[in-house]
Amino acid sequence: MFRHQFKTLRATRRAPSFCRGDRGETHRASVRRQNEECCIWRPCQPRLHKGPLLSCPPPPPRITYPPPTPAKWPFLEPCYCLWVLVPQKEEFEHEVPGDLGPLQFVKLRKHHSLVDDAWFCDRITVQGPGACEEAAFPCYRWVQGDGVLCLPEATARLAGNNALDVFQRHREKELKERHKIYRWATWKEGLPLTIAAGCEDDLPANMRFHEEKRLDFEWTLKAGALEMVLKRVYTLLSSWTSLEDFDLIFWGQKSPLAEKVHQRWQDDELFGYQFLNGANPMLLRRCTSLPSRLVLPSGMEELRAQLERELQNGSLFEADFILLDGIPANVIRGEKQYLAAPLVMLKMDPSGKLLPMVIQIQPPSPISPTPPLFLPSDPPLAWLLAKTWVRNSDFQLHQLQYHLLNTHLLAEVIAVATMRCLPGLHPVFKLLMPHIRYTMEINTRARTQLISDGGIFDKAVSTGGGGHVHLLRRALAQLTYRSLCPLDDLADRHLLGTPGALYACDALRLWEITARYVEGIVHLFYHGDDVVKGDPELQAWCREITEVGLRQAQERGFPVSFQSQNQLCHFLTMCVFTCTAQHGAINQGQLDWYAWVPNAPCTMRMPPPTTKEDVTMATVMGSLPDVRQACLQMAITWHLGRRQPDMVPLGHHKEKYFSDPKAKSVLNQFQTDLENLEREITARNEQLDLPYEYLKPSHIENSVTI
Repeated sequence: MFRHQFKTLRATRRAPSFCRGDRGETHRASVRRQNEECCIWRPCQPRLHKGPLLSCPPPPPRITYPPPTPAKWPFLEPCYCLWVLVPQKEEFEHEVPGDLGPLQFVKLRKHHSLVDDAWFCDRITVQGPGACEEAAFPCYRWVQGDGVLCLPEATARLAGNNALDVFQRHREKELKERHKIYRWATWKEGLPLTIAAGCEDDLPANMRFHEEKRLDFEWTLKAGALEMVLKRVYTLLSSWTSLEDFDLIFWGQKSPLAEKVHQRWQDDELFGYQFLNGANPMLLRRCTSLPSRLVLPSGMEELRAQLERELQNGSLFEADFILLDGIPANVIRGEKQYLAAPLVMLKMDPSGKLLPMVIQIQPPSPISPTPPLFLPSDPPLAWLLAKTWVRNSDFQLHQLQYHLLNTHLLAEVIAVATMRCLPGLHPVFKLLMPHIRYTMEINTRARTQLISDGGIFDKAVSTGGGGHVHLLRRALAQLTYRSLCPLDDLADRHLLGTPGALYACDALRLWEITARYVEGIVHLFYHGDDVVKGDPELQAWCREITEVGLRQAQERGFPVSFQSQNQLCHFLTMCVFTCTAQHGAINQGQLDWYAWVPNAPCTMRMPPPTTKEDVTMATVMGSLPDVRQACLQMAITWHLGRRQPDMVPLGHHKEKYFSDPKAKSVLNQFQTDLENLEREITARNEQLDLPYEYLKPSHIENSVTI
């Protein structure tokens, strides 16, 4: 006699879950419908029978138990009655005669009814009698239609050579089915491939937002649109002739740091600080020589001497936006917009402040071989306008190169390749799945709402109207493997050990912690370099990312195969870091640094100045975004930069893909390391006027979800 205890657990935010079933023992079920209504399936008379799975009157998920014998397989089939209740816990017990034996698979399906409402299954676990170990069958998928989900026991397994092995047949069948569901598509020629989906409704069901996420995303868009309308009405009868007029729309959702930016955005110190710790800390580099494009005209010998002196001291830095040179600018509502490709030279003073020394708004050209240079000693409005052009250019590169391409599109390539090449039993699949949650849908929505024809970029951003695609192509040509790994990237930019570089400090610590986590998992399953080299699924996954998704990226240092444990660990660390910490560092700052529009204008409506004396307040206001564009910038940066209500912090995913206690121990250590880093960052930030919190582990989303 074997004791079966059916339990219904409280439904959680993650939509439904139906859990537990093994060797004829304990079953826990937590089920929630797609419409977020909590439903509890209460068992009636369970039956033990042999042969095909029998039908059940109501529409419950059903569990079958195939033992290792290939003949007549016994199935345990509880019958259920549906009760729609508020979330609660219930326990059920029943006895089943006979031993079901060790389970390798659980089959799960939902009874088909007139209304085919899908159910989400988290996992099924089974507790055997006495001291038997619990067996787990991860699912984390929607159960819908007439199909049967075949769930293997959770132990991670590498591919084998035995074609008769039941697990080998299962993984081959699974990948064949996934290839049909997860297909590559070309959004724009010359850019990374994407998931084949014209809109979010075309996505595979298991990659879609859950209901709470979808409702929040869509309602906040509507709330932002309503706020835009209110601000437009509020400013209808007001002038738009001075910087103070931006105060008329600087209300609503904003952060404490955004208020500080509002108060201090004109300060040179805050201007320089943003290159180290702002929304885009990825462009600054320490100079090893004076840039060739910096043409100093006669009469600026003193400036040259200052630059040379800072260069010798190792305290000269540059931010070069040359990637924007020649990118076509947008036309918004019939009005031409403008772009520039500035160069800014900065120095670090003994107190650690990074201060601008000179700004060249446009590079030399045949028309202007010696473009004007703007200095802190220039008329205040001329200097302010030059800095504003730099901030506008930083907005473009930040959003397109470092945010969209280097995190979102790269994460999508990783996600699609993972679904196409790695079966659910593979340890790398189990490692990566929590870090690709929602990525396909948020990117699909971006392609249909943000960077689409007529989308947000076309309506308000100076690189919209097609310029953004040109810029992305150029940026992809510069996307190297080294640039995605903080230690290599910071070394290449000569920023290691730079005082006050908080992003650099925290990124290195997070990379180190993530690397230990990845190595801990990898070494459990790959006991030598030969095992890595001999894994066909892993090697196919690597090629799929480099050669297919990233379009022959081996020319930029990406691997096409893994030859060692270390090489695999380094690449997987890059994947996890990109999908979590790097995206957090690049995404979260939008709300703080872009809410006050003059600090980072999305577009410029007048050409760059060629003289300093003619710059007036009318020139500045005529260059900055108009009311409509400014309101749109504030609304979208709040929508994209705010903390998500269903946010899952780094390393704290609820999905339990691994059943091995050693793998769980590695995850626990990862969480402990993150908690220790959290305390260190919190203590440091208490001593700072401008705390840097984007890489606090509790602020980092576990995947690219927004």
